[in-house]
Amino acid sequence: MNRTYWASLAAVVAALVFATVATVANATGDGDSEPAAHTPTAVSADAGFARDMAIHHQQAVEMSFIVRDRTQNEEVRRLAYDIANTQANQRGMLLGWLDLWGLPKSEPEQLPMAWMGMGSEPGADGALMPGMATNTELDRLRKADGKQAEILYLQLMTEHHKGGVHMAQGCAQKCTTEVERALAQGMVDSQRSEIDLMAQMLKART
Repeated sequence: MNRTYWASLAAVVAALVFATVATVANATGDGDSEPAAHTPTAVSADAGFARDMAIHHQQAVEMSFIVRDRTQNEEVRRLAYDIANTQANQRGMLLGWLDLWGLPKSEPEQLPMAWMGMGSEPGADGALMPGMATNTELDRLRKADGKQAEILYLQLMTEHHKGGVHMAQGCAQKCTTEVERALAQGMVDSQRSEIDLMAQMLKART
């Protein structure tokens, strides 16, 4: 693992702590502070990003657990653990914000990515949003072993991260909740670093 990766991971952890503290403060009030007056609506960028990224993150967690069972390579297993742990925590925060705002965790009338102005019907074979793996690709990962599983995971997660970065950039520009924008920018920075790391890992395996 290089220094850039660990520095970015530390930045994400700091953003998570900051966002958690700020969320609690906004929800309960802190001393003389008043609760935040602004509450996002169900069709806002804030809510749309929270819903869509929670789904996007869930697949990253799933792929990471799959590859940990398909290889004994410590480098890949450590990366998979870091991604699963970070994105599971972030997913919990996103869903927690929806609860805090009194908004549903799913909005059937809103297409994925509609909050970014690019809503469209989910792609074929289970790909709900840009970068997400298809059902066929997930099945291939479940059946792969060793180096083959490592390469496939790194390829799929690279594309997954690229889609995630695109979504997080959208929130950083469009969301109106300060802590959510901060978390989104943290996602951009950390996932870009992981994309660079995975490129190095792929090069070593091909």
